[in-house]
Amino acid sequence: MTKDPRIQSAISHWAPRFVSNGVLLTDFQEVTESLTRWEQWTGAWCQRAKVHEDLGREALSQDFKLSASEHLSRAAVYYHFAKFVSVHDIDEMRAAHMKAVECKQLALPHMRPPARRVEIPYENGFLAGFLRLPYDAVKPPVLIMVPGLDSAKEELEAYELPFLARGMATLMVDGPGQGEAEYQFPIRGDYEVAVKAMVDWLLNCQEVDSQRIGLWGVSLGGYYAPRAAAFEKRLKACIGLAGPYCFGDTWDALPELTREAFRVRSHLKTQEEAKAYSHTLTLKNGISQQIECPLFLVTGKLDRIIPWQDTQRMAQEASGPVELLIVEDGNHIANNRPYRYRLRTADWMAQQLGLLRI
Repeated sequence: MTKDPRIQSAISHWAPRFVSNGVLLTDFQEVTESLTRWEQWTGAWCQRAKVHEDLGREALSQDFKLSASEHLSRAAVYYHFAKFVSVHDIDEMRAAHMKAVECKQLALPHMRPPARRVEIPYENGFLAGFLRLPYDAVKPPVLIMVPGLDSAKEELEAYELPFLARGMATLMVDGPGQGEAEYQFPIRGDYEVAVKAMVDWLLNCQEVDSQRIGLWGVSLGGYYAPRAAAFEKRLKACIGLAGPYCFGDTWDALPELTREAFRVRSHLKTQEEAKAYSHTLTLKNGISQQIECPLFLVTGKLDRIIPWQDTQRMAQEASGPVELLIVEDGNHIANNRPYRYRLRTADWMAQQLGLLRI
């Protein structure tokens, strides 16, 4: 039977991302091979996630807390991918999402080092995040990590670990239109408003050095982070992974699933409204030139979602020092070649935030 082209699109665009961010290859192959219709996606991934969740809960009951945290963190990633662009049934999507949140929350205190949930005041509510401190650290510098259009804080651990290992605290946050915040707060192009709230919160956090704050963003977050850095001058350095220069300019070439996820998370009714709104996510009109802090940008030359030239343009227009890494055989975010940039960007950020070489 012919597979739904939406399934084929998901496999084609995101297989390396799943595997490099915590999904076991055999699980990915078995789950995706079992599907014929896109509507089966969320249920199938939830079923496989429950295998790992059950292992985690069993380990918890036996007081094997580290094993429990690893099983439950993996389950959270699977539940996240069950919902990541599956917006055709919001109730089903949200149920899967809440399972991701639940599993990760169970894992947090047992991770090594442990993490804790925080809630950052924002407009008439809050932005949920995870704060994690390196072992034996006394007021370490801190890296804010923001997801993209279809990612969330529960997916970011694989990206996070190199920074944590080099002595940085990490604050992974679901911003507007992302993760836990997506139901109340729509996507906004002026993401600097959300980052201001994150930085303000860190200024009152006694566990970290609030004078040494970096910012990191992935995919659409690779736009959000540089955009925020253009306005939030309390940031010491910024990393952007494969973000668009102007999201509207890439709209027609985006996968159908991505366009629909953007519409839903922007709280809009039609694709026409979504396309018009996508142009508000932009570094045009002199915004990119306002980026003055050190900037490290990464893109893959084989990226079929966001053209690598967008990243190159950011690098050319930023006013501060820039390092640009173009991975010649890299796909979107170069997740097929994570070894080319994950450690290197962590070393770079450690230097920018005043940490010794490790």
